[in-house]
Amino acid sequence: MVDLVLSGVLALAVGGCTCVVWAERGGPRWVRRVATVTLAAGELVRRAERRRRRSVTRTTSGGD
Repeated sequence: MVDLVLSGVLALAVGGCTCVVWAERGGPRWVRRVATVTLAAGELVRRAERRRRRSVTRTTSGGD
């Protein structure tokens, strides 16, 4: 079951990356929408990782 979920996530990631490349080359409107969603999701993941790193650094350094 876990393999199926991970395969689905991988397929979505590869499809999203493909749409980003295709949109850069002037693909159809739906491809540009998928590329926008993919890039926004990537930005959300990056922000969450930065926040997590900051909170880990604060906890390990003893607070303020």
